[in-house]
Amino acid sequence: MPAPIRLRELIRTIRTARTQAEEREMIQKECAAIRSSFREEDNTYRCRNVAKLLYMHMLGYPAHFGQLECLKLIASQKFTDKRIGYLGAMLLLDERQDVHLLMTNCIKNDLNHSTQFVQGLALCTLGCMGSSEMCRDLAGEVEKLLKTSNSYLRKKAALCAVHVIRKVPELMEMFLPATKNLLNEKNHGVLHTSVVLLTEMCERSPDMLAHFRKLVPQLVRILKNLIMSGYSPEHDVSGISDPFLQVRILRLLRILGRNDDDSSEAMNDILAQVATNTETSKNVGNAILYETVLTIMDIKSESGLRVLAINILGRFLLNNDKNIRYVALTSLLKTVQTDHNAVQRHRSTIVDCLKDLDVSIKRRAMELSFALVNGNNIRGMMKELLYFLDSCEPEFKADCASGIFLAAEKYAPSKRWHIDTIMRVLTTAGSYVRDDAVPNLIQLITNSVEMHAYTVQRLYKAILGDYSQQPLVQVAAWCIGEYGDLLVSGQCEEEEPIQVTEDEVLDILESVLISNMSTSVTRGYALTAIMKLSTRFTCTVNRIKKVVSIYGSSIDVELQQRAVEYNALFKKYDHMRSALLERMPVMEKVTTNGPSEIVQTNGETEPAPLETKPPPSGPQPTSQANDLLDLLGGNDITPVIPTVPTSKPASAGGELLDLLGDITLTGSPAAAPTPASVPQVSQPPFLLDGLSSQPLFNDITPGIPSITAYSKNGLKIEFTFERSNTNPSVTVITIQASNSTELDMTDFVFQAAVPKTFQLQLLSPSSSVVPAFNTGTITQVIKVLNPQKQQLRMRIKLTYNHKGSAMQDLAEVNNFPPQSWQ
Repeated sequence: MPAPIRLRELIRTIRTARTQAEEREMIQKECAAIRSSFREEDNTYRCRNVAKLLYMHMLGYPAHFGQLECLKLIASQKFTDKRIGYLGAMLLLDERQDVHLLMTNCIKNDLNHSTQFVQGLALCTLGCMGSSEMCRDLAGEVEKLLKTSNSYLRKKAALCAVHVIRKVPELMEMFLPATKNLLNEKNHGVLHTSVVLLTEMCERSPDMLAHFRKLVPQLVRILKNLIMSGYSPEHDVSGISDPFLQVRILRLLRILGRNDDDSSEAMNDILAQVATNTETSKNVGNAILYETVLTIMDIKSESGLRVLAINILGRFLLNNDKNIRYVALTSLLKTVQTDHNAVQRHRSTIVDCLKDLDVSIKRRAMELSFALVNGNNIRGMMKELLYFLDSCEPEFKADCASGIFLAAEKYAPSKRWHIDTIMRVLTTAGSYVRDDAVPNLIQLITNSVEMHAYTVQRLYKAILGDYSQQPLVQVAAWCIGEYGDLLVSGQCEEEEPIQVTEDEVLDILESVLISNMSTSVTRGYALTAIMKLSTRFTCTVNRIKKVVSIYGSSIDVELQQRAVEYNALFKKYDHMRSALLERMPVMEKVTTNGPSEIVQTNGETEPAPLETKPPPSGPQPTSQANDLLDLLGGNDITPVIPTVPTSKPASAGGELLDLLGDITLTGSPAAAPTPASVPQVSQPPFLLDGLSSQPLFNDITPGIPSITAYSKNGLKIEFTFERSNTNPSVTVITIQASNSTELDMTDFVFQAAVPKTFQLQLLSPSSSVVPAFNTGTITQVIKVLNPQKQQLRMRIKLTYNHKGSAMQDLAEVNNFPPQSWQ
């Protein structure tokens, strides 16, 4: 048989292929020749054939038939054969294939070989693809090599020990004696791998962490020597002595100093030296400074050192490298809650990053800007963020608008400023705002009695001839319907009043009704507004009657139903019309989350008084809505449930009832009866019964353990419990949703269902965005009435957007502590 071609010739031949098919043909032909050689047990060229097979494997072609040949090469006495054999084993074998166990004995023999290079090959292979069985069998040999005086073997043995610990954590103590003298080694390779080994052991075992804290002075001394040492060509990288070792030591110091005062105190000085002496003109220095900042922020460091770290991140923001700017923004976002004032000093630089062309930097800058907003800078920051909202890409508008709404609600200096800001957002990015933006603005306007004339005038001018921003048109239609008389009378004191006639107002609303841009919901707002104006206007009632009667035959069922009902008001119940359409009273906003909510104001913490709402005094009607009590809460407090879309009212109940699955229901989702035929039930009003004479959480039973209800894909849901001594049947569950991934989870919605023997009320969540890196949580309150003291069961449904994908999951919670329901 002729000698097979060499690897170099094969590479040259494959590179001459002009098409994929031609390359495949060459590979298949060579594979056939290699198979033939393997069958003939050709020992002469086995090494050459396996090398060619590995090259084909790197190109993506199947090479599994060479696995046993690799084992034969490993068993060979020639170093060149062993080298290719071990390389092939690392590429072609893994612990999922039983074949790899056949090489355990060969590796054991080679670990005890007289040649250090053969021992090195065996250590590399075991550290790369050793299974837990192999690691158990060979850990003793690795531990022996870790104690050897040969630095070449010690550094490979240390890395191999890291792999063994990851596979079999209980073998960690075996390597403990060998670690005593590792940090005394002068060889940087051994030092580097030793620090990696110590880091792995500290991360995996609290006992090891406590044991190795005594090494902090020694690590500090090594780091100091690296900083103060002169030029060393062997370790120099861009003028810095062994930056890789410096970074590894800083990471280990971060782990050792976390939550430990003594260790943190011992490393404060060296961290300050690294932070001030490291050259920043090259990327190598920036890498060391970044690790230094992370270490300072993670240990119990001095306040001056933390300010120094944040100033370093501020300098990073001015760097031309986009990656460094992104890293700085991400790090500042993590530290803004703990060192708010120090981060505030770099506010102008952070705001400038909003103009960056890179979308990743833009997003991080936007998130950090919202985290910096407080009562002192709200006007300036909102000006910048509104400018950003006006010019940013569409994918930012929803998050930016949502952030502006939350910040304005929390820190608004005046009601007029608050209304103007939200109207500006609706004008700029109305089609991107959340579903609850419209009712929230309507509530704000309703409660700002002195601003009614000003608001209706501003909204009237905002929608003149432009109906593209539907949420803005909906709010404008509602306000014109409520306060149209103020618009016509020209009572605005805040700005120059405009002269508008009743017919001009109706012209606007009619044009909204017939506009192609108007959605069904917007038309509903406009028709209701026109109907309300029949009691506010005096000269145009006949025109309003005609408009309403026209839509009695609309193809839109929702509009048709409204128009028919409004026609009936004109004809049969005209004496009730003025009372039914009178102006809306001030709306109460209920927030119940304990005796007083602690409002975090980005640098200022102040208690907010609890607002409560008395229960309804009359009996409750039973209808299809009562079938959904288990999912959406009772009738006494109206929860904000953004998952029930207004455009699909018929199917929302069915989707939510699917949550219940096999949990028994006593009712069925029948059609809702008419108001006249609704039977009355004698049940007491839902959850607040018996508590109306005193604050809701005056008397709490302590000591109920919390539980983790859900933990998957980085999302964690925790339940904490409270029981009222005055009404033991009521359990108040506070959910906290956190996100450990690197990206925010947006449009987060939590839904819950319980069996019909319970009643459940789901209040509004604190937000719809779960921040990344566990930098914040969403809280939401669930109140459960359990009169029969049965074991609590609950099914939850989670929906959110993450990394551009819509996520949805169901889970059942059965591990409620007995104290929460007994």
